[in-house]
Amino acid sequence: MKKNKQHNFYDLDTTIPIWEHIFTVAPLVVIGTKENNDYNLAPKHMATPIGFDNYFGFVCTPKHATYQNIKKTGEFTVSFPLPSQVILTSLSASPRCDEISKSKSIIGILPTMKASGIDALYITESYLLLACKLFKIIDGFNENSIITGKIIAAHIDKNYLKEYEKDEQQQIKKNPLLAYIAYGRFAKITETYNFPFPKNFKR
Repeated sequence: MKKNKQHNFYDLDTTIPIWEHIFTVAPLVVIGTKENNDYNLAPKHMATPIGFDNYFGFVCTPKHATYQNIKKTGEFTVSFPLPSQVILTSLSASPRCDEISKSKSIIGILPTMKASGIDALYITESYLLLACKLFKIIDGFNENSIITGKIIAAHIDKNYLKEYEKDEQQQIKKNPLLAYIAYGRFAKITETYNFPFPKNFKR
């Protein structure tokens, strides 16, 4: 990493991943899958709606059980945890034990519920729950892939449902959102501002 003399910037070495030198903001979700006769949960932060229709995607690797489970079953859940659930979210990332399956040693003690329409689990009391059917897997981002799904069912905590007649800032302040600050930090979002869109701006 060297400083650019003409500007107040450092040049990052793009022959290696740049992301460990930067703070970035992302959602934090938990992906649920069916794994043989048990279930699997895994937190993901490289996750996003795919466009403006009912599609959702996240980054995974074929090395992980989540990828293989979805490829086999063709379905997955997405839970958006509350800020108060960050410890539970972290626990879902615990490595499995050789003697006991992850489902029995970790997931068995987490507050979960079965999804309707697909055979996978949600994290209970998350503010948004999605059930997805596999749409497309895009491989080839070195060791990573993008898994996308079509949302077939969605459930939202009534406190987090956007009410257009109410002030948005007050809604978020009263019901804060969880954000992941890559790598290794999180934030409780309570303060937001109107975005200054240009006049006559359209999506």
